[in-house]
Amino acid sequence: MYAVELTEEALAMLEEIADVRVKGKLLTRIKKLAQEPEKQGKPLFDDLFGYRSVRAVGQRYRIIYEIINDTVRVLVVGIGIRKAGHRADVYARTVKRIHGK
Repeated sequence: MYAVELTEEALAMLEEIADVRVKGKLLTRIKKLAQEPEKQGKPLFDDLFGYRSVRAVGQRYRIIYEIINDTVRVLVVGIGIRKAGHRADVYARTVKRIHGK
């Protein structure tokens, strides 16, 4: 079992989601990352190399996380809606929060 933690930025992104049901589903999906997180989601590339992404809530939302094996934990760094090409896209927002780009 991995310990699952959310960064302050990920918590802030989660708090921005107004729908309580969606938040609940996202939290349930995040908890599932405690078991075999390397078998969930897909590896990311470019600016998010080393992170993984898993779909949630009807494939619309993404949870971006990092697996830290030496401390047996999963660090969630981004949560949000996939909007390709839009500045509110979860991937673009996460890159900006991680790298300041």
